[in-house]
Amino acid sequence: MTDVDDLTARVLAGDRRALARALSVVEREGPEAAALLAALHPHTGHARLVGITGPPGAGKSTLADSLTREWRQRGHRVAVLAVDPTSPYSGGALLGDRIRMIGHAADPDVFIRSMATRGALGGLSRTAGDAGSVFDAAGFDTVLLETVGVGQDEVEIVRTADVAVVLTVPGLGDDVQALKAGLMEIADVHVVNKADREGADRAAAAIEGALALDGARDARAWVPPVLRTQATDGLGVATVVDAVEAHLTGPPERLAGRRRTRTEARLRDLLGRGLMTWVERDVLAAGEFEGWVTRVLQRETDPHAAAAALLARTRAGVRSTGQ
Repeated sequence: MTDVDDLTARVLAGDRRALARALSVVEREGPEAAALLAALHPHTGHARLVGITGPPGAGKSTLADSLTREWRQRGHRVAVLAVDPTSPYSGGALLGDRIRMIGHAADPDVFIRSMATRGALGGLSRTAGDAGSVFDAAGFDTVLLETVGVGQDEVEIVRTADVAVVLTVPGLGDDVQALKAGLMEIADVHVVNKADREGADRAAAAIEGALALDGARDARAWVPPVLRTQATDGLGVATVVDAVEAHLTGPPERLAGRRRTRTEARLRDLLGRGLMTWVERDVLAAGEFEGWVTRVLQRETDPHAAAAALLARTRAGVRSTGQ
């Protein structure tokens, strides 16, 4: 039995130490990660991936903690993947979310993992989706994916999670921050957290008004509910779970469509990275790519023309290798 076979068997058996190791393997990427994910893939497709995103200070970690408690009370095994900022010293996650969720540390049916962004945009780590697959294969019912909270462009969550919960809070300088960018469009459930603050009703009304103005929405389509919570006290959290469950148990084509989109995005990402690696390693001569960069910088050509030339070289490389 190979190391990957042994690790796969232990993950499927629910070994927490093996699960931690598998997540580390996936985060490092490379051939071992690919082999592990291939072995686990037939055992996936059961867990529901729930994304939590929103601006800094909205209370994402607190809500994740309360949601975990609520789902546990309903009998679910819950995994939490908290994407934290990357440490400038170690390159790892800053671990803030694991500290805030320490109350679940003794629960064998809760697993919390922090993962660093490592330069990835969109609020998630590049390997967050693969980590979700590991949790899925390990038998968790619900996987919470919490984005890093860097601003209003964390739309990558919609290509990773089955349902996206978008948080806002009153008092961030606007009636509702989410109205400014793509967060408004990707939400399946809106949550106005810290609802005891002044301006919470105004923020909720602004979201509801924006949703009402969406003339392109099919009358049969899901209309994102706008909910109010006080996550620190657990108030309104059960209603959020009910809304998430309602979205997940709706028409089968809704969830199937989201998962197809997720699979397409992952394949495109892997294909793009794989092709670039192959081109630089096997098609271009040593230093050729850097030479084109220099030509662009010296205004001898432009980026579009350089890219077209490199693509032509790539096609020629494909023909010469017979691939």
